[in-house]
Amino acid sequence: MSRPILYSFRRCPYAMRARCAIVTSGISVEHREVMLRDKPAAMLAASPKGSVPVLVLADGQVIDESWDIMLWALRQHDPQGWLGKDGLYAQAALPWVHENDTGFKRALDRYKYPERFPEHPQEAYRAMGEAFLQRLEQRLTVTPYLLGNTLSVADAALLPFVRQFSAVDSDWFASAPYPKLRAWLERFTSSELFAQVMQKTPVWQHV
Repeated sequence: MSRPILYSFRRCPYAMRARCAIVTSGISVEHREVMLRDKPAAMLAASPKGSVPVLVLADGQVIDESWDIMLWALRQHDPQGWLGKDGLYAQAALPWVHENDTGFKRALDRYKYPERFPEHPQEAYRAMGEAFLQRLEQRLTVTPYLLGNTLSVADAALLPFVRQFSAVDSDWFASAPYPKLRAWLERFTSSELFAQVMQKTPVWQHV
């Protein structure tokens, strides 16, 4: 039986969250690393919207939303209990994922590329994103991870985006009033999971 095919881009936070779940599940996939400026025809045929990640299952079914890929992988095998008993963590993660993927991602894009959005200075976009960081910091003062004492699907879904935000101005982030958030991010970026997820893969050579 052929393996599922994952079209991915190493630095994309959506693709990173999908790879986190796939690696944790232990499911073997054919990883096709793509360049977003040269999207392969096979990927576009599977998912015309042209964004990563895209997972093509052995039966031809296509899953092209990162959260859905996470759920698919972990429902096959969830050795770390990321979904929680009866999927409770997955349900509890939804408000966090929604806020991350809407307001925070919008602020992140503008903070990272202020030249594309000259309506406001970069600091204003950072302040927009900080509203979410403050909520995360408050939550992480209660438990070391968003939903308890261990990493869950909620953390894995958000951490790649917070990492990207922190990297825009690492000096600012290092001194910002978010010690719990920094510790949470550091545990992730120093983990074996992160090392596996961020392994460099040659770009898939398509015809």
